[in-house]
Amino acid sequence: MASGRRPPRVSSTEPKIFEVGGAVRDRLLGLAVHERDWVVVGATPESMTEQGFRPVGKDFPVFLHPESGEEYALARTERKIAPGYHGFTFHASPTITLEQDLRRRDLTINAMARDEAGHLIDPFNGQADLDKRLLRHVSDAFREDPVRILRLARFAARFAPLGFRVADDTMALCRDMVDSGEVDALVGERVWQELAKALMAPAPEVFIRVLRRCGALAVLLPEVDRLFGIPQPPRHHPEIDSGEHVLMALQQAARLEADLPVRFAVLVHDLGKGITPKAELPRHRGHEARGVPLVKALCERLPIPTACRDLAMGVTRYHLQCHKIRELRPETLLRLITGLDALRRPERLSDFTLACEADYRGRLGLEDRPYPQAAYLAEALRRCQAIDATPFVNDGLRGAEIGNAMERARLDALADLRADPDTAG
Repeated sequence: MASGRRPPRVSSTEPKIFEVGGAVRDRLLGLAVHERDWVVVGATPESMTEQGFRPVGKDFPVFLHPESGEEYALARTERKIAPGYHGFTFHASPTITLEQDLRRRDLTINAMARDEAGHLIDPFNGQADLDKRLLRHVSDAFREDPVRILRLARFAARFAPLGFRVADDTMALCRDMVDSGEVDALVGERVWQELAKALMAPAPEVFIRVLRRCGALAVLLPEVDRLFGIPQPPRHHPEIDSGEHVLMALQQAARLEADLPVRFAVLVHDLGKGITPKAELPRHRGHEARGVPLVKALCERLPIPTACRDLAMGVTRYHLQCHKIRELRPETLLRLITGLDALRRPERLSDFTLACEADYRGRLGLEDRPYPQAAYLAEALRRCQAIDATPFVNDGLRGAEIGNAMERARLDALADLRADPDTAG
C-alpha cells in the first residue's frame, strides 16, 4: 500500500481486499487520509465472522475489523425499487466483482481502488477527472439516489480551493433529477446531515451555488433561494443582490474559522429580506423581525440542533443592532444583551459577534474592514455582569425591588460606557 500498511487478510484463500473511496482519492490529491474503507471481493458473511469481523451493516454486509476497527464491506450491487434514497435493494455475493461494486458509487473520483500490492484500479477514469479537477458521475445510476446531489454539492464545497468544478453533464443530470421530483423525497434528517458537513467545508458558499444551479435549493431551502435577485441599497451593499451577500458572508465565516452554529446563523440571518414588500425595495426596514419566524420554521422542518437554532434566532433578530452598537441607547443595548441571554450564558456573545462580523464583512469591497463592535459589546456585557445584588440586599430591598435596582444600575453602567470616548467601537 502507498501508506506502507498492508490490510489484514480475511482468509488465505479466494477473497481479495481492496482499499476504496476517499482514502484512494485523497492520497492521489496529496491530502492527509483520516479514515480508510475496504471492499472484500469473493467473501461471504460467514467467512467474515469466522475471521473475527463484527457485522454492523443493517441494509448490507459491513463489518468492523477486530483489530483496526476499520470498515470492510462485501462487494455489492444495488437496484432502485422505490422513490427516494431509501428505495434500494442490495445484493452481495462472492460473485460480485470489484468493478460492479465501484460502478454503483457516485463520482468517478470516489470509484477508484487499490489492491494489496498498491496498484490503482480505475475503471471509470477517476484519476483523469482528478487531474481535470472535475466532479463527474460514474453512471446514469447516479439519478437513482437524490442524496447524491447533496454529496456532489458538498464535494464541490470541499474541493473548490483546489479548483474543482461540477461537470456539465453531471449538472444536467441533477437538473433532471430535480425536475422528476426525486429531491422531494429527501427527509429533513439527511438534508441537515449533508448541510452541516458542507457548512464546515472550506468554501461553504459553493454548496449553495451548486444546489441553486440545479434547482435543488428551491426545493430544500426555499427561504434561502428566494433571496437571490432581491436588491439591497448599494450604499450599504455594493454587491446589491441579497443572495450574493449571504454567500459572501458565508465566505467570511469560513475565513474566520467559525464553528457550525455561527455558519448556520450566517446562512439564515437575512431570510426576512426574501419577503420584503416589493414597494419597499431596495430597502428592507424590519427584515430582522420578519426573518425570525422564517428561521423558526426552517429549524422545525429540519432537525437543527438547539445551539444552531438559538444562535440563528439571535443573530437574525439583533445583527443590525450589533452593527450600530455605538448608536444604541442603554435601554436598547440592555435588551440586546438580555435577549441573547448573555447574562446567564456569556459564552454565547462571542459566537453572536463572530456571526455579525461575517455579515458585516460579507460585502463587495469591504471584506477586510475591522469590526470593533465585538469589543464594545463584550465590554458592555462585562460592565453589566459587574453589577452585584449584594449592596441592594444590604439596603433592605427585596424581591422585584432588587431586580429593578440592578436594571437601573446596569443602565447607568451602559450610559457611562456610551459616554466614554476611549471605548473601542
